[in-house]
Amino acid sequence: MVKILLVEDQILIRDALEHLINEQADMEVIGVTDNASNALELCRELKPDLVLMEVVTEDYTNGISWAGQIRQEIPEIKIVVMTALPEITFIAEARKAGVHSYIKKNSGNEHLFYTIHSTMNGLGIYPGPDKYSHFAIQFTEKEITIIRLACQGKTRGEMSKELGMSESMIKPIITSILDKTGFDSIMKFAIYAVGLGLIVPDRYV
Repeated sequence: MVKILLVEDQILIRDALEHLINEQADMEVIGVTDNASNALELCRELKPDLVLMEVVTEDYTNGISWAGQIRQEIPEIKIVVMTALPEITFIAEARKAGVHSYIKKNSGNEHLFYTIHSTMNGLGIYPGPDKYSHFAIQFTEKEITIIRLACQGKTRGEMSKELGMSESMIKPIITSILDKTGFDSIMKFAIYAVGLGLIVPDRYV
């Protein structure tokens, strides 16, 4: 029996997942929470075999960051993260945090169960390239930081102050972003990126 801790902030999705998982003969949800910040303590208390973790939970709490903390403290627990957002940095961050598997919420129930079984058997499952994958490939880390700040509505002066860089240093980074995307304004691209879910505007913590 695979004992699962479910971390999901949307009640309807959480209830549906709990019901679906508990219908399986070899799986059981032993705990639920709506906030990733509770996950580590619940892992200590409940000792699940696997955590099924939403990437962004209440108040933009970073499920990937908490997954990384669980991996460090209790490495025997398997972690599967899930999201409906195509945010361009999530997959790379999940791999860096040591997350075992990554699933998109539109993948279907069978793929979810396949991912859980595979993860428990030592096989990591990550999604293949999609129509937005080129964004993650073509932007540097510094460019993604500037894009994220633009998506938060920061002006060039505010970016300069926050990053400790002069505006003259930020300008060529923005120019590079615009050259790569074909937009004539960083704010226009920011609106586009937020609208598609490529960037979560409030940096989750």
